[in-house]
Amino acid sequence: MIMKSLNKIPSGIEGFDSISMGGIPKERMSLIMGTPGIGKTIFCVQYLLGGIESANEPGVFVTFEESPDEIKLNMKGFGWDIQNYIDKGLLKFVDISPRFNDNETIMGEYDLSGLILRIKSVVEQIGAKRIAIDSVATLFNTYPNHNLIRREIIKLKSCLKSLTVTSLLTSERYDETGVNSHFDVLDFVSDNVIVLKNQMFEEYRRRTIEILKYRGAPHKKGQHSFTIKGGKGITIISFERNPYLPDIERKRTTTGIEKIDEITSGGFFQGSSILISGQTGSGKTLLTLALLNGALKHGERCILFNFEESNQQIYHKAKIWNIDLEKAEKDGQFRFFSIYPESLGIEDLITDMRSEIQIFSPDRIFIDSISALERITTPLTFRESLINLFLFAREENIISVFTTTTPSFSGPIIGSEKHISTLSDMVILLRYFENKGELIRALAIMKMRDSDHSKHFWKYMIDNNGIHFLGKLEGNVGLFSSMNNKRDL
Repeated sequence: MIMKSLNKIPSGIEGFDSISMGGIPKERMSLIMGTPGIGKTIFCVQYLLGGIESANEPGVFVTFEESPDEIKLNMKGFGWDIQNYIDKGLLKFVDISPRFNDNETIMGEYDLSGLILRIKSVVEQIGAKRIAIDSVATLFNTYPNHNLIRREIIKLKSCLKSLTVTSLLTSERYDETGVNSHFDVLDFVSDNVIVLKNQMFEEYRRRTIEILKYRGAPHKKGQHSFTIKGGKGITIISFERNPYLPDIERKRTTTGIEKIDEITSGGFFQGSSILISGQTGSGKTLLTLALLNGALKHGERCILFNFEESNQQIYHKAKIWNIDLEKAEKDGQFRFFSIYPESLGIEDLITDMRSEIQIFSPDRIFIDSISALERITTPLTFRESLINLFLFAREENIISVFTTTTPSFSGPIIGSEKHISTLSDMVILLRYFENKGELIRALAIMKMRDSDHSKHFWKYMIDNNGIHFLGKLEGNVGLFSSMNNKRDL
C-alpha cells in the first residue's frame, strides 16, 4: 500500500529532506530528542533560517535555556548573522531563559497562558510560518506536575495549529539507549519524533539521526550519520539519489593511458567509479598519477585527495615520472589535498571533500587510498560514507578513481573490499605473481559495467620513467594464485 504524502516544507538541513522524503510535515508539531550537546539548537536555527532563505518565511525562536544573545554568538561560528534577520523583521525571539536573580517557588495551580499569548502575539506581528521551541524539558524540570504540563502543551499545540505554523520542539534525552521520564508525554502530543544520538561504537563515536515517528507521512527508516560543520551546520550523510536530476549522457572518454584504453574497449564512461585494487607496492599510486597525468593532458580538470603521503612526497614522485603537478596546480587545472584521516572524523572528511568538489567542478577525482578511511571508523559508517561519495560523483557526472589496498598478497578479495567492488562501475586489479623466483606484476580488468573488456592479465613494469606494459600473462593456474613454476611466462 502506497501512503499518500502530506504536504512538507524544506527543512533547511542538508540531507534531511532526502531521508524524510520531502522535508518536515507542514503545519504540524515535530519533537527533536537528543542528549545535551548533540545539536538540537543548531537544528532549530537551521530550520528557521532555511525557511527565511528558501521561502522568505519569517520564524520565531522560543528559548527556555540560552539567552538570545548567547544563541546569536554561538551561531556566528557557522557564519549565520542572526541579528541581520532580526533587523529585517524575519526572525524574532521569545526569551524565557532563566535569569541569575530568578528565585521562584512553585505553589498552587499554574498554566502557560501567558507564554501562549506572547508566542501568538509575536507570530502574528511578523507573519511567522515557522516556530522553534527550545527546550520544553525545562518545563518538566521546573514544574513538578507533569500531567498539568501535558495539558498545557496540548493547549500550545492547539494554538500553533490555529496560527497555521510548522513547529519544532526540542527535549533532552539523557540515555542514548533509553528514554526520559517525560518522553511518553511529548511523544503523545507530537505528530513527529526525530531522535539525535551520539553513540560509541568500539572506540569511535557516531552521530546519527533517526525519524522515529512521522504521523501519516512516509520517510526513510533507520539511523543516518550526520556531522556538524562550521559554515554548514548539520549535514546528514545520506546516500539517497536525487530523483529530480535530469538524465545525463554517459559519454566515453580516454582513460589517459593508451594500453588501458585498448583493454577497456575505449576508455572510461563519464560519471563512472573506478576502483584500483592492489597489494602494497604494486603501483596503485603510480597508476593513479599516470591516469591523472593523461587526463590533464586531455585538458580535464582534476582533484587528487591523498590520505597516506604528504604533498611533498607526491610532488616528488610525480617529478620522477615526469609529471608536473605543480604547474597544473598553478594553471588552475588541478587541485591537491593531502589529508591524514585521523585528524578528522569520516563524516567531516566526506563533507569537506564534497564541498571542495562542488567549488572546483572537476572532470575527474582521484582518491588514494580509501583503505586509510577504514582506520578511523566502523565498517558500517565506512560503507555509508563511500556510498554517499560514489553517488555524489555519479550525479555530478564526474569520473572518480579510488585505490584500495588488498590485505593479502594472494587470495580473493575479502572483507569490506567486497562491498566497495560491488559499488564500483569498474575494478582494476594489480597483482603479484611468481615465476622461477622472479616477482612479476600484472594488471587485469575484473569488472566493467556496460562494456566489453580484456579478460587477460597484462604484465607491467615500473621504472624511473613510469609504468610500461609488456604483454599478456601466460601460464597462470588461477586468477588469484601464484604462477605454476612448470611453465615459463
